[in-house]
Amino acid sequence: MAVIARLEPALYRIPLPTVLSDSTHGAIPHFELLTVRVQDGSGAEGVGYSVTVGRNGRAAYSTLADEIAEIAAGADADMIEGLWQRIWWATHYGGRGGPAVLALSAFDMALWDLKAIRAGLPLWRLLGGHDPNVPCYAGGIDLDLPLDDLLRQTDANLARGFRAIKMKVGRPHPAEDVARVAAMRRHLGDGFPLMADANMKWTADQAIRAARALAPFDLVWLEEPVVPEDVTGHARVRSEGGIAVASGENLRSLWEFRHLIAAGGVSYPEPDVTNCGGVSSFMKIAHLAEAFNLPVTSHGAHDMTVHLLAAVPNRSYLEVHGFGLDRYIGDALVIRDGCAVAPDRPGHGVTFDWRALAALRV
Repeated sequence: MAVIARLEPALYRIPLPTVLSDSTHGAIPHFELLTVRVQDGSGAEGVGYSVTVGRNGRAAYSTLADEIAEIAAGADADMIEGLWQRIWWATHYGGRGGPAVLALSAFDMALWDLKAIRAGLPLWRLLGGHDPNVPCYAGGIDLDLPLDDLLRQTDANLARGFRAIKMKVGRPHPAEDVARVAAMRRHLGDGFPLMADANMKWTADQAIRAARALAPFDLVWLEEPVVPEDVTGHARVRSEGGIAVASGENLRSLWEFRHLIAAGGVSYPEPDVTNCGGVSSFMKIAHLAEAFNLPVTSHGAHDMTVHLLAAVPNRSYLEVHGFGLDRYIGDALVIRDGCAVAPDRPGHGVTFDWRALAALRV
């Protein structure tokens, strides 16, 4: 029995080297990193984390420090599903998403990290093991980049080993999106995997018009064309737009994914392990997608999520996100021939430089 002896949350504000931008959040100069370190009685430690786009991290931190720490004190760290259920229902009435599920996601991740470390296994093997080489794409947060800068960014990503690229759409004038996607397609050539992400910008009717205008450019998918609550709108865009739809980074539970998948609203379910309920929930969503014969992709936390996609047969692409942690972790994600390589280190292998982060704590 691995008794939880210590739980230490922390919140950091991480400046971005370049201000990023998308259609709903606007300019993004920094993001928030929420971490939690969970130790058992032997001193073994698992680490979990979540992120925000710059706001509301304190609320998630408070849930970890004030609620989850109390519930988890003295519990068996190996009883991950039992702890998940206790915390979900204890915080359900005042949470059921938002900061509460971000906190739960980070805690659940730490428990799985601890379990894999104690087993001496990389997480992807503990979760079943399928293939450590996961196709990946460079996820640009680049809506406001001038076109020349966008193409230079793309060339830099190609030089890093990426063989798939995602760009942002959702500019004020739809013709601007079409022109930028057309330029990217010319730059990359026919057949090169290219995705576009609207970040919930449109109504269903606007998204259908945009999808039809972008269809000639052979996109792998159009991501988040409408708000996550509009399940019917997702289904309309998928059936009438002529492009596959990826969505789910703003869904917060297995049950929300069930509604979207069952309605025919998504071609590529896209959970984020840092906000969907953690590893426990992500894996259930991936298997749910498999039952519907759908490929699963991911959002954010690529250093961690590579393990989860390496464990399932229906993975498609891992997003390598613009909120990278390379400056603050020991071993950056390895990209080789268009694939991210899940590491063989015990646990998830994400080791933070706590000293470097200390100056950014809030």
